[in-house]
Amino acid sequence: MNHARQYLIDNGIKPSVQRIAIMKYLFEHRTHPTVDDIFHDLHDAIPTLSRTTVYNTLKLFAEKGAILSLTIDEKKVRFDGYKQRHAHFRCLECDEVFDISLDRDVEFPQEDGLRGFEAVETHVYHRGYCAECAKKKNFNNK
Repeated sequence: MNHARQYLIDNGIKPSVQRIAIMKYLFEHRTHPTVDDIFHDLHDAIPTLSRTTVYNTLKLFAEKGAILSLTIDEKKVRFDGYKQRHAHFRCLECDEVFDISLDRDVEFPQEDGLRGFEAVETHVYHRGYCAECAKKKNFNNK
């Protein structure tokens, strides 16, 4: 719990029991959970926790740059406590989201019409079928 508490403080976020629990959850579950996933998994341990509290806490964390807010899924926002440089892959069949290592930074293009722009955030998303689902769909045997 101390690591999550200190991480929040380092990111300018006042720690509370709920905030620490949510941050700890994100550190321990690299599954790119949704608000509902986190609420469901933490509600028994923190009966006073509400979906609204989880939503507002995650929104605050993302605004402070403590976590990533992923819009790889058109229907629901997912959250990622892993802040090292990486991309994401979402399987269109099983709906899982996987981390993908990036061997270098993704550079913002400095072409005509974009000169003077300053990107502060870049997301690299891939969509398709994970190895298991591709196998089930027989994609790999073509």
